[in-house]
Amino acid sequence: MNTFLVILLIAAMAMVLLSLVRGVVAFLQSTKVDLQTGEQQDATEMQLRQNKAMMARVKWQAIAILIIAVLLGVAT
Repeated sequence: MNTFLVILLIAAMAMVLLSLVRGVVAFLQSTKVDLQTGEQQDATEMQLRQNKAMMARVKWQAIAILIIAVLLGVAT
């Protein structure tokens, strides 16, 4: 049981990292587009992608915390 939960935890942590990287890349691209055009729109496609990636990161972090809580509950 613990091995399975540790594998799930590692997978969730990998997804947190992937979501973080995707969000940072979208942020950098949206900043580059804003600097090149000189115009600020309400919400560009890249900013929406950044927001989606950051929300995914929060979701995966919550899942990882839940897995840690289950691991701690099983250990005692």
